[in-house]
Order: sequence, then C-alpha cells, then structure tokens
Amino acid sequence: MKFITHPVWLVGFRPFFSLACLAGLSLPLLWALMFSGALPAPAGRFTPVQWHAHEMFFGFGWAVMGGFLLTASKNWVQIRGYHGVALMWLVAAWVFERIGMAWGGAWPAALFWLSNLVFLGSIVAMLLWTLIRYRSRDSFRDNYFFLVALPLFIAAKLLLLDGAHVPAGVAMAIGLFRVAFLVMLERTLTQFMKGVFQAEIVRHPVLDNPIKLLALSLVFVAWMPKAMAGALLVVLAFLLVARFMLWKPQLAMRRIDLAVMYLGYAAIVVQLLLEFAALHASPAWVGSVSVHVFTFGVMGLIIPAMLVRISKGHTGRKVVFDAGDKLLLWIMMAGFVVRVVLPQLAPGAYTAWVHLAATAWFACFAILGWRYIPFLLAPRVDGKEH
Repeated sequence: MKFITHPVWLVGFRPFFSLACLAGLSLPLLWALMFSGALPAPAGRFTPVQWHAHEMFFGFGWAVMGGFLLTASKNWVQIRGYHGVALMWLVAAWVFERIGMAWGGAWPAALFWLSNLVFLGSIVAMLLWTLIRYRSRDSFRDNYFFLVALPLFIAAKLLLLDGAHVPAGVAMAIGLFRVAFLVMLERTLTQFMKGVFQAEIVRHPVLDNPIKLLALSLVFVAWMPKAMAGALLVVLAFLLVARFMLWKPQLAMRRIDLAVMYLGYAAIVVQLLLEFAALHASPAWVGSVSVHVFTFGVMGLIIPAMLVRISKGHTGRKVVFDAGDKLLLWIMMAGFVVRVVLPQLAPGAYTAWVHLAATAWFACFAILGWRYIPFLLAPRVDGKEH
C-alpha cells in the first residue's frame, strides 16, 4: 500500500516526466549509434527509420504529452485526476511498448500489436473520459480540439508502423503534435508574459480559432490535393506570423526561458513553409529538414522549458530558471543548429552532426533528469498532497 501512495503516483506529470527524461537522453543516442552502424537496429516488422520516428513521437513525445495532459486536464475540470493504480497501469503499458518496439520483432503479431496499442489506447480513453464526463465544468471551451485530435494519434501510429504509409504517418503525427503545441502556447504564453512582464498579449477568437481549425485540418495534409495543401499551409503560416508580431516578441526575447517558447512557435511557421516548398519543388536539403525543424525546433526547444516549469511549480517550488536550467536551453538550441543548419553547410560530416545532435539531447535530458527526477519522486515542499 505504501508503494501505491508514493509521491510518484500522485499526479501524472511525476512518472511521465521522469520517463520523458530517460527517453530523451537515450532514444536519440541509440538512433545515432544505429545510424552509424555501431549498434544493430531492432529487427522485425519495421525499418530503423520507422523505429526512430515512432520512438521519438510515441515514446518520448507521448511521455511528455501524457504527463502534461494527465496533469492539465484534471485542473481544467477541477477533479482529483488519475493517480495510484491507474498511473501504474499507464507506466507499465508505456514500458511494455518500449520493450515491444525493441525486441518484439519475433513476437506473435497479436502480442506485438497489443504492446503497441495498450498504452496509447488506454491513455487516450482515460483523457477522453475526463474531458467528456466533466465537460460542463471545463474551464477551456476549446478542449473539443483534444476530443478530435487524441483518437487520431492512434491512426497516426498505425500508419507510421505500416511500411506503405510511413510518410503519411509522420505527417499526421507532426500535425497532431502541432495542434497540441498551438493550444498549449495560447494558454501558457498569456500567463507567462503577464507574470514576467505584466504584459497582456492579444488573444482573440478571430485569430485563435482559425489557427486551431487550420492546424487540425492539416493533420490530413498527406491526403489533400497539392493546391489545397499549399493554400492551407501558407494561410496558417501567415496567421501565425501575424499573431506572433502581436505577442510582443521583443519582450520575450529578453528572457531565455520565454525566448525558447517563442523560437519554438517560430519553428512551427518555418516547418509549415518548408512543407509548402516541398510541394512545389525538391529542395536540395541534406536530411529530413522539415521533420527535424519540428522535432528539434518545436519539441526540442519548448519541452525542456515546459518540464522545468511544471516540475518546479507543481512540486511547490518557485518557478525561476537558474543557471543550470538556462544551460539546458542553450544546449538544445545548439543541438538545433547542429542537426538542422550545419549539415547544409558541411554535408560530408552528416554522420558526425547526427552524433553531436544526439549528444545534445543526451546532455540536456541527462542534466534535466539528474536535477528534477528527485523532485518528481519526493513530496511537495509546500506541504500540499498533490
């Protein structure tokens, strides 16, 4: 019984942010070693690239997303939230999925697919139950975007693992994470800018709602006619730039903890424009630039800052970015340059850039885990239960 009531099982962010740190420090490094041939790739039902994409989106990405949504959703609808045995089940399912992706190639098909669907199926069902059951108490009326987007992650996962539909699965996964980040940035940057600079930033349905609707429609970009896809990509990029200029970036750039959030927002715009360019030409980029602008520029820059804020604030500590926290953010910005920019300038050293970028992820999340997993495993310092 003591184990069930341990602080790690009190709120969703505690176990899943711990897993996110472990995944963030290990998965890119494992991929770099596979890419250079120093480590054999998991054998069986998917290619090494499929394994890498799946594990970054549905291993690392969903450890972060799961921890965030399990914690935020309970606050949105003012309930206790999933804890104890429910969290243990989800963590066990997440670990089972990692085992299946690493060694499940030789498993019977039914067992492999069970390992791949039990976590995402469980957490999506639990989140939907929370948002639907307590809809009347929801403090955010636009959470219907999550009601639509969350089940679609299962479709994206299945497409990514289907050898014939990998590009569509990747595009769909990026589109769904894009929706989640845009919703999160709308809500959090408003608070952060007010708290730090006492600055009000524009939030208006005339901008916010079309942005979210366009982002949701672009989840299906892989199946759109070229002209339609191009128009939606450009319109969304234009609206995001217009809103960015209204959100006082000149203030945010004074503080690295806010600057990375704005840079992550800007990376969404860049990724949309890269996708538009790819529809009309075959740019001579080295590597999957569009994908890595999103994974390094959006996920890589925003997530460490988000983990620091939530890990401090929700364990009763003051949310102040100290020198160690700022170092994490600089490391990830350097990782973005190494992974996206330098291969274009020196393509002959591509493998070295992959290794250096993976090392940046390792360093960032190793330090993050070393500093914050002890907070996540301990009671709140302010005496509150959760």
